[in-house]
Amino acid sequence: MIWPTRQKQKQEITDGLQGFSYNIRMLPGIANLVALDTLAVQFVASLRREDYYKLVQRKAVAPRRADPNDAGFDAERAVAYHMQNGDVEEAAWLIFLMTHLARPADTGWLRLRHIYGKLGQGIWTWQTVAADPQSFVDWLAANWTCIGGKFGNHRKYESLDPNSNRPFGKVLATYLEWIGAAGHKVFFAEEVRKAGNEPGIIFDHLYSSMTVLSFGRLAKFDYLALIGRYGIAPIHAGQAYFKGATGPARGARLLFDGSADSSTGPEALQDLVDELDGVLGVGMHVMEDALCNWQKSPTNFVHFKG
Repeated sequence: MIWPTRQKQKQEITDGLQGFSYNIRMLPGIANLVALDTLAVQFVASLRREDYYKLVQRKAVAPRRADPNDAGFDAERAVAYHMQNGDVEEAAWLIFLMTHLARPADTGWLRLRHIYGKLGQGIWTWQTVAADPQSFVDWLAANWTCIGGKFGNHRKYESLDPNSNRPFGKVLATYLEWIGAAGHKVFFAEEVRKAGNEPGIIFDHLYSSMTVLSFGRLAKFDYLALIGRYGIAPIHAGQAYFKGATGPARGARLLFDGSADSSTGPEALQDLVDELDGVLGVGMHVMEDALCNWQKSPTNFVHFKG
């Protein structure tokens, strides 16, 4: 049995899916009870991930957890540490690095540690990089072949090679331009002022305005989700952003149409998942994540961690 303490939650999701299929709209993707069970477990897995971010913020975080050159470094706890100490700039900078590099299942945050921790020679803090980005770019160009780990699965086409099509230096330049010289705290406060006080609308406003090189649909979604989880801005996803999506859209089509390759478009898919979330109440980030992971293996649960 996977996660015994979550069995009640899994049953509630199972009941919700079945009730929706029986009473509101047929869900052919879970007509097979094994597929139903697998999807319910994927929802639980996604909810556990959300709970993890709350857990790491609940208690005071030790300084060593935020030091990339310490064996106890933990990226998620490092963000929490900076927020607990009022350093929004460093927290948001680390979220950018986490999103751009991503976390592969096999090497974890090794690449992040090597870059953020200057290969053991210090820390590339926000204050340092924002004041002199060229020094960071030059250091990376001189040391990129010494950096271990790799990019996460969703960022596997990125490169540290300064001669590549989208080198880190250009990604950084567009990120700095988007945030602006005043920094993250001022930037997000101003964007919230422009967009209003509804978290989903603010999220969408930021998503639409984000012009960071190589940050496509998923990177923007993940970055902003983390900004919301840590309270840097009062946001959460109000939609699954199916336009340009592959895995989540295939999962939604499989669930609602019985075929991952159906022709149902992004707007119709959003209407359908909105209707389903009215019953499940899990939120769009969990919905997107669970459907994406489920369609990869619809009848055999695989715990995707990277």
